[in-house]
Formats: sequence, structure tokens, C-alpha cells
Amino acid sequence: MTKRLENQVAIVTGAGSGIGRETALIFAAEGANVVVADFNLEAAQQTVELIGREENAPKAAAFKVNVSNSEDAEALVNFTIETFKKLDILVNNAGIGVPGTVLTTKEDDWDRIFSVNVKGIYQISRFAIPKMKEFGGGNIVNVSSIAAIVAVPDRAAYGASKGAVLALTKAMAADHVKDNIRVNCICPGTVDTPWVGRMVSNYADPADARAKMVARQPIGRLGTPEEMAEAILYLASPSASFATGSALILDGGFTAFKLPS
Repeated sequence: MTKRLENQVAIVTGAGSGIGRETALIFAAEGANVVVADFNLEAAQQTVELIGREENAPKAAAFKVNVSNSEDAEALVNFTIETFKKLDILVNNAGIGVPGTVLTTKEDDWDRIFSVNVKGIYQISRFAIPKMKEFGGGNIVNVSSIAAIVAVPDRAAYGASKGAVLALTKAMAADHVKDNIRVNCICPGTVDTPWVGRMVSNYADPADARAKMVARQPIGRLGTPEEMAEAILYLASPSASFATGSALILDGGFTAFKLPS
């Protein structure tokens, strides 16, 4: 049976853990060579090691990157071309967030969130797209959030940045459809990632905080990184060949309806 990404080359940012790691793993399982990009090089190397454990695994390479830095972004794309000779898929997954309203969010945190979550997509994409055009097209999948669609209290900067990701996805799709480049995004709800684990651990009662988080989910549980990776795989694969400018919501019903009080 033909693998869905056979002989394709992908960059996945934020691939040292969580959704990014699972995306890199599933891409490799489906035949893609993967550049595992992360600010934490050791974490990226661990992902590469996990890929290498699979029988007949494609090639994978780790790369340390600050996605908001122009020189890093260009170096990442150049490394990909030098290593694998082409670029078919870009997954802009790297992202950060801190709790806060517009009154409580520090200016440095606001700038840092937008630098990674929005400028990071701009930086990597502006170097990746010309290479994709050279090879006849490609696919870009950005990771937004349900915070782009509904208000999430105490997440002002994060929600604003993910709203920008959603808008940027549509703009990029419109600009590059003529280049045979599809651009889509996923909008995850609450996903059980290391980042969520760290956030919960900051509460006085982490177990209670996690229980309340789960209780808010209509489906009765948190999402998994593997579920998000499957959706990213779909959007990056030929199965989604008619999809561009789309936002795929994966939130266990959170944005669709309210639980009875």
C-alpha cells in the first residue's frame, strides 16, 4: 500500500514535543523525510531518534531554530534543501502562550507571543514558499487555536495571536493558490501536551485544575497530540487536494455547544 507522503520532504517546527513531535512521527510513518525543527535541539534530536527506531524509517534530521529570527528561518530552509534536495510540506506548529488579560499581560510577553506565533510563520514561510514554487508547489499547515474563534478568558495575547494565524492562513492561501501551494490550518481545543501539563502544574492544586479543564470539554476528555497530528497529515496529504484557506476545528465540541450548567 502506498504511503500518503511517500518521498516527500517536510519541515515541522516545534517538533521537539507535543503536536509537533507526533506530526513528525506520523509524517515519517507515511513516508516523508522530515526536518525536525525546534528551539530545543536536544528535544528535536530525541524526536529524530524516535523516528529512527521504526523499521525502514525515512530519513530525519534535527535543526535548532528560533522561528522568529530571519537568519534562523533562512538557514532552516537552506538546510532542508541541502539535506533532502527539495521541500514539499511546511508545518508551522511552534507556538507559546501565557495567561493574562490586556491589563495583566506584560508588554515583553505580548511581544514574545506575537514574535513566535505570528512572525514565526511569516519568517519560515517567506523562505519556504520560493523553494516550493521551484519544485512545482507544496502544502503549508499552520497551527491556530479555538482561541481564534471563541473568546477564552485570561488568554488575551494568545487568542489575539492565534486569530492572526487564522487570518494569515487565509491570506497566504489566496496569495499562493496560483503557485500550486495549498495553505490550511487546524484550530485545536485543549490538547494534553507538555505545555498544558506545565501550565496546570503552576496552580495551587494541579489535579483540581486539570479536572476542571477536562470538565469543560463536551466530549469528556482532552484532545491528544496524535489526533492533532492526524488532522495535519490529512491537510498536508493528497486526500485534501481541494482544501485551501480552510480551518479545521478539533475541539471535542467546545465551540459548537455549551454543556448544561
